[in-house]
Amino acid sequence: MKQPHKLNVTPRAQTGRSASRRLRKANQVPAILYGKHTKPESLTIDGPEFTRLIKAVAGSATLVELTRKDKADKALSFFQEVQRDPITDKYLHVDLREVKADEKFEIRVNLHLAGESFGVKNQSGVLETPTYAVRIRCLPKDLPPFIEVDVTELKVGETIHVGELKQIPGVDFLDDKSQPVVSCVEPVAEIVTEAPVAAAATAEGAAAAPAAGAAAPTADGKAAPAADGKAAAPAAAGDKKAAAPAAGDKKPAAPAKK
Repeated sequence: MKQPHKLNVTPRAQTGRSASRRLRKANQVPAILYGKHTKPESLTIDGPEFTRLIKAVAGSATLVELTRKDKADKALSFFQEVQRDPITDKYLHVDLREVKADEKFEIRVNLHLAGESFGVKNQSGVLETPTYAVRIRCLPKDLPPFIEVDVTELKVGETIHVGELKQIPGVDFLDDKSQPVVSCVEPVAEIVTEAPVAAAATAEGAAAAPAAGAAAPTADGKAAPAADGKAAAPAAAGDKKAAAPAAGDKKPAAPAKK
């Protein structure tokens, strides 16, 4: 068994939100230790020491040996849950689960992909990982830091399931064997669509635009003079009154007297 990480803990008598807030202000992390053969016990962890341990663990499954001044026996445990503030990034609470060296226990272990997929390298495929961790049962001495998944031979359209993971001596996989772990899929093609609405609007606007030199109507409905200064077009057919002559045009000749 790999040597467990060491962590100093201190028992605490006060519990509740107020007590926990006071601990966090003092750069301490409230914690609880529980197990199959022990009663839950409230503890306190030094904040900087815990931060260094979390960085050293780096997401791998590991055992932690708890050392305390009031007891000579050292408890063997693992991190069941670590709560962290999403805004301040400070650790809020830690759940530690005690284990026995001669008893199997259950734990979730992260998956690590190894190798370069054939489908990604030669078929422009993309890897999808619907499962990031699997549940296993083992003795403390057989606990792997992570589960390695070899994707070298994975082609487009293929999937590796839990039942196909490489067997590890002393480790039992507890998830459904048909549960997908990683798949190689075809990339999603970019869909390029034309804008028929915009094209129709452009065509309609071109048809509705007046011809060059034509007069545009004013707000009162009368025809405004064209840009070239010429008179507006005569009234539409069917109007009783004829259009007025344009400014500057000669008056029509009077009819000859009989």
